[in-house]
Amino acid sequence: MHVRRPDPVAGEDPSAAVRAILDDVRLRGDAAIIDHTQRLDGARLDAASLRVPVEEIAKARSLVRPELIDALEVMAQRLRTTCERQAPEEWIDRDAGDMIGELVRPIRRVGIYSPGGRAQYPSTVVMAAIPAQVAGVEGLAVCTPPRGGTEVSEAVLAACSVVGIEEVYRIGGAQAIGALAFGSESVRPVDKIVGPGNIYVTLAKRAVEGWVGTDMEAGPSEIVVVADDAADPRIVAADLVAQAEHGPLGLHVLITPSEELAHAVNAALEVEVLAHPRSDDVENALIEGGRVALVRDIEHAMDTANAIAPEHLQLVLEDADGLLGLVRNAGSVFVGPYSPVPVGDYVGGTNHVLPSGGTARWAEGLSVRDFVKHIYVSSYQRSSLERLAPHVRALAEAEGLPAHARAVDLRLDER
Repeated sequence: MHVRRPDPVAGEDPSAAVRAILDDVRLRGDAAIIDHTQRLDGARLDAASLRVPVEEIAKARSLVRPELIDALEVMAQRLRTTCERQAPEEWIDRDAGDMIGELVRPIRRVGIYSPGGRAQYPSTVVMAAIPAQVAGVEGLAVCTPPRGGTEVSEAVLAACSVVGIEEVYRIGGAQAIGALAFGSESVRPVDKIVGPGNIYVTLAKRAVEGWVGTDMEAGPSEIVVVADDAADPRIVAADLVAQAEHGPLGLHVLITPSEELAHAVNAALEVEVLAHPRSDDVENALIEGGRVALVRDIEHAMDTANAIAPEHLQLVLEDADGLLGLVRNAGSVFVGPYSPVPVGDYVGGTNHVLPSGGTARWAEGLSVRDFVKHIYVSSYQRSSLERLAPHVRALAEAEGLPAHARAVDLRLDER
């Protein structure tokens, strides 16, 4: 089954503007960053004020509600436990003096982009920082846009304090990605950039890919709810609204074999949407990206969900555990009526940086694996080289690469 996702709003392609900003940052460094920050964010900065002082980061803990600090600490602790289970191990096999294996090494330095436009996302800082720290990344730098003057989100700074990040810059948009990728007089370049952002940030990350590494492109929020008659329609409606409040261009799908449930969910949605503080925005998001798919049975429902490959897959039905074997494509799966997606967004212990736009067919959520490299290592004894040499010669001859064979033969003193 193909479910059509909402199309991006038509308008001028911002790619050229993004590339112009990146080129400017690469050539002029701090001066370009300052100019674009003033033009786009209305913030008057100089080289000395690009970086947030460590004291300001620490002070932010006392400027936000204590409940937020508690929540961030629980989020960090639960996610760290999960990440410690993900940590890959290097391996070396030795046989008669030969050695083959893989070394595991952390990326040296990572930049985290934390958005600050429509909303502030302190949770993103934690979700990106913890797996990087467990992987052994030595340097973490955060870029987050200033708001109005030179202020940045206190919640984002508090999150940085909770996870121990002391390098934070008042830079947003494409200029932030350029600063992290190319470096400047004030910003040391990184090896990989992670974190979501608007279309300008996404295009900038795409443009610097290859110069540095980047994570997946985080698109609009998506949820697929697979439910049967055992589901409470109010719960299903609440799950759909919870993702629709993220904004436009998302996908919010109910898949069910029950026509009765479909009608009941539609009725519950009217109540949930009207009760939302931004009811017009939520309603528009559901009109744009809301779908109901009536299917033959639960197996058909799971086939449909796998075809969509959603960011979030919610299973609200009898024997939800028993359906995990049918899951093939999803960023994260939430099983049972007491497992709403927002728990996973915050303190469930899983990462909320997930593949969207159907990319869950081949991609996975952010994890420790994104912050390490596997390096092959091998060593052979003369006897092994003698045994393998004929195969090297045959392949080298077939591929027209005689020097490959000679590099082996010289070691064996055969030619």
